Amino acid sequence: MLRRSQHTKENQPTGFVRHPAGNVQNFRRNYERYLSLARAEAMAGDRIVAENYSQHAEHYFRAMRERQS
Repeated sequence: MLRRSQHTKENQPTGFVRHPAGNVQNFRRNYERYLSLARAEAMAGDRIVAENYSQHAEHYFRAMRERQS
């Protein structure tokens, strides 16, 4: 019997790869990726998705600055 806290293959997202963000280079890569996605969505006219990507980019920007200090 599975408990709610146990993970199985069935409840994990398919096709989703989460890169470890443990160092400044990973933070910078993720920051640039989300910033690029935000710009593309803004140019396509989807302001909501662009703002979402911008917030993700801001998160990585802050994490990058915090890690460098």
